[in-house]
Amino acid sequence: MAWSVRRPRHAARLRAWRCQVPHAWLVTQPARGPGGSTPFGAERNPARVVAFSDAVIAIAVTLLVLEIRPPQDTRHLLHGLAALWPSYLAYGITFMLIGQVWANHHVMFDHIRSADRVVLFLNTLLLMDIAFLPFSASVLAQAFRHGQGQRTAVVLHGITFELAAILFNIVWWYARHDRRLLTTTIDSAGVRAISRRFRLALAWIATGSLLGAVLPALGMAVIAAFIPYYWLPIPGEIALMRRRRNGGHGRT
Repeated sequence: MAWSVRRPRHAARLRAWRCQVPHAWLVTQPARGPGGSTPFGAERNPARVVAFSDAVIAIAVTLLVLEIRPPQDTRHLLHGLAALWPSYLAYGITFMLIGQVWANHHVMFDHIRSADRVVLFLNTLLLMDIAFLPFSASVLAQAFRHGQGQRTAVVLHGITFELAAILFNIVWWYARHDRRLLTTTIDSAGVRAISRRFRLALAWIATGSLLGAVLPALGMAVIAAFIPYYWLPIPGEIALMRRRRNGGHGRT
């Protein structure tokens, strides 16, 4: 008797499942871009990519402070705190640079409408590089604290950020190619403005890293000078927002 009651329910579930199976391929079927190119794998909303990236970046900047350990000799606490200046320097510069990574990551994904497998893979490489930054900052602080290995430490620190800049440019180049993954909220001028800003990071950080191999203090000064400039808004984005405000919210 129990079986006769349950059987119709199981049959209804089976019929519903059979209706869904023929259309399951639509979940992973890639859509073609405007230029006829096909993204690699399924296209997904980039919101989860941004959320996961925010979490990794937040953990990375939190780990930076763990390298700063309080002095053991509390009888000369002021002197001990002052002697930690290399840790403060490495913490401040690295924190602000990671902050730039976070800000420009949002700039980039504000204009990416969907993420395919390539974007997910490249973004994972970018996050892996960011997660390495607390270690490179720790090496930098110890080298300046002990007065040995500063050249190697500055180059390591610079190369880690240079790799992040390279991955930024690759992700943006891939997304803007044929505009297949970009939103309609950005025009060609805005795309070029963001591209110029990302390419500038390649040259600037590479210059600081090369100088650091010869003069560590000068190399760090060049990399640190990159911080205030790169926090400036991107002119192409500002012009686009003004045009949209003045002319309505139509597509460009």
